[in-house]
Amino acid sequence: MSDARAPALLEGRIALVTGAARGIGRAIALRFASSGADIALCDRDADGLADTARGVEAEGRRALTAVLDVREETAAAAFFEAVAAAFPRLDVLVNNAGGGFHAAFADVSAKGQDALVRENFGQVADFVRRALPSMREGGSIINVTSIEAHRAAPGYAIYAAMKAAVANLTKSLALELGGRGIRVNCIAPDAIPTPGVGTELPPTPLARRGDPDDVANAALYLASSLSAFVTGTTLHVDGGNHAAGGWRRRADGTWET
Repeated sequence: MSDARAPALLEGRIALVTGAARGIGRAIALRFASSGADIALCDRDADGLADTARGVEAEGRRALTAVLDVREETAAAAFFEAVAAAFPRLDVLVNNAGGGFHAAFADVSAKGQDALVRENFGQVADFVRRALPSMREGGSIINVTSIEAHRAAPGYAIYAAMKAAVANLTKSLALELGGRGIRVNCIAPDAIPTPGVGTELPPTPLARRGDPDDVANAALYLASSLSAFVTGTTLHVDGGNHAAGGWRRRADGTWET
């Protein structure tokens, strides 16, 4: 994480972060810990998850870990039982886990489509449903989607459709849960170099690439009381790519489309 330290905006709070072994999930977990939260973490990558847990503990916060595939309901149920046994409540849920693969729509098998639906939509709904009994007034649910939820994505059609579904689910849940004082929002990243995306990314209108910490800072805002009146929205952390649409900056600084 960066050297910049946020104030203790999450002091005494408890957060659950999926896909926390690396990249954006790891950055969010460490930012939350540096801001005072204890963290429940899960991922399929045991070594990366253990490393993130050590980072959380280095901040003086408690880390509860589970190595699991978020698509597996039995494993998810056991994880939430462990969280309930370890913590009195859950204040923040970050649904960060997800993924996809490049393939023309016609080449995606029924099995491949099912995997994409479960990984990028089904497990998000499942984790929200499991988290709600432990969430109190003031709780925050943050769903990490993608810029692809808001534009066409040839070669990633099912992935993008599921991210769009999560964005729509977020709006509906914001209305359903608002009466309980629980806020539900999305973060839609782009141009963030991570192990699953790579590092060779085109320039953005801000003329730089993003960093997982940029997303973590946005998550901290949505998790904290700073965003107490923000729900049902998507925060685009993409250097302006969503606003740019099809416009691209040339090497000389001018624009083309």
